[in-house]
Amino acid sequence: MSEPPISRGFRGRGGGNRNARVPPGQHLVEDFPVLSAGPTPPVDLANWRFGLDDGETPLAEWTWAQFQALPQTDLTVDIHCVTTWSKLDTVWRGVSIDTLLEAAGLSEPPAPFVLVHCDGGYTTNMPAEDLLDGKAMVAWEYDGEPLDPEHGGPARLLVPHLYFWKSAKWVQRLQFVDPQVPGFWEENGYHIYGDPWREQRYDGD
Repeated sequence: MSEPPISRGFRGRGGGNRNARVPPGQHLVEDFPVLSAGPTPPVDLANWRFGLDDGETPLAEWTWAQFQALPQTDLTVDIHCVTTWSKLDTVWRGVSIDTLLEAAGLSEPPAPFVLVHCDGGYTTNMPAEDLLDGKAMVAWEYDGEPLDPEHGGPARLLVPHLYFWKSAKWVQRLQFVDPQVPGFWEENGYHIYGDPWREQRYDGD
């Protein structure tokens, strides 16, 4: 598969303003910038699926109607992009990863790491524990409206305590793995974890 086009905003470092809620090197924005590692796919709710896998073994899968029928969670969080913008008090609705695991009959993740798979072939990775205890969700609504396709609609992963490239757009599947498998940006020089408060932007930070 050829490499997807890379939005120019993912290049380079940069400075910014800071207060108690803004990590170092970040600046506040009022708008919601759009950055993607590929074109925006069309929304197709009739064929939309979201699944959980243990390695190569499927664990559970939901259609859009089944996903919407799961218990929903509302979350107000600050988000921080590796391109140095931060946005405060963003409002989301979706299904927490805790709820998805429970719906799949799991009391805990089957492996210690996750590889996130998205429409278009994009991937990203993180420790499974970073998705638990209300820290992450599959979000389908932003600011009271269905999530725009350019922002990852119909559904994106939301992991707000990590840089926003980890909150993968157009999410389709969480694959639990061991050992850890780097995703697209992690293989292209970005940090394996991505903690904004430690400025873990690039490999070696």
